[in-house]
Amino acid sequence: MVTLADVAKKANVSKMTVSRVINNPEKVTDELKQLVFQAMKELDYKPNVAAKALANNRTHIIKLFILEEMDTTEPYYMNLLMGISKELDKHQYSLQLVTENGFDIGLCDGYIITGMRDKDYEWIHRIENPIILFGENKYGYDFVDTDNQRGTYLSTKHVLERGYEQIVYVGIDVDEPFEISREAGYLQAMREKNKETKIVRFQNRSRYSAGYIEEYFDSFEKNTAFVCSSDRLAFGIIRGLLGKEGKVPEEFGVVGFDGVFLDQIAYPRLTTVKQSVIDMGRTCAKMLLKKIDEEGVSQGNNWFEPELIVRGSTR
Repeated sequence: MVTLADVAKKANVSKMTVSRVINNPEKVTDELKQLVFQAMKELDYKPNVAAKALANNRTHIIKLFILEEMDTTEPYYMNLLMGISKELDKHQYSLQLVTENGFDIGLCDGYIITGMRDKDYEWIHRIENPIILFGENKYGYDFVDTDNQRGTYLSTKHVLERGYEQIVYVGIDVDEPFEISREAGYLQAMREKNKETKIVRFQNRSRYSAGYIEEYFDSFEKNTAFVCSSDRLAFGIIRGLLGKEGKVPEEFGVVGFDGVFLDQIAYPRLTTVKQSVIDMGRTCAKMLLKKIDEEGVSQGNNWFEPELIVRGSTR
């Protein structure tokens, strides 16, 4: 069985240095960490996580608190979970998924919270552990998010450049920072071209956007594009258009936002604004672990650049 002393000998450092790298890595230089981690890898040494947690007065548990309805966002959150869990696993942390009623049951070292709405900030201050939010907020909490305004600016600019005349924004019916930013990106691109705007909003379910097309199809001129705030809404728009024998992308263009799964199964394949959700989840975990190590020091905000993926739903 490989011991701490074996690692120290392999790395040509003291046992105390190896212990410090394992238990307090923030207090050790990158050069020393690399030396010790390499020795641990070569010897296949596995630190005693329970002993480490006891020594640091930590649980090595992170709680993921999802406040949004999962059935409206899957498989979006599967990508987020994958990113978070991969990063936590590298640091011998476990992940617990918790609900609003049970968020404070049991100990943990910190929280990653997603799906926050204005009403939720009334009680979030009760949480004493370090917090990282997945999603922009206006209350000063550290967060990770996509540059949402940039994303819809790119998608709106794209359909304008492809020659679509009427551009309709199909938003999510919530008064939250991410949606406000996405709508702002659409408005920015439209104003640059002095184009008339049209905005509709629905719950984030494809049946509502599909129903909208079915009811108002005859009011749309051919050569209209729909810039949507989610792939789910875009999926419904395409379904509605095809149900009315509209031709996509020749007569109607559709752009989504997310790029995690639905964009790949839609027909025609959906042009979308892709979010790097797995990398964003990984960054949430990195920021939280650093915040824990630094005893709650703010980690600021981390913005991810969106990517426009052009496929068959626009010409």
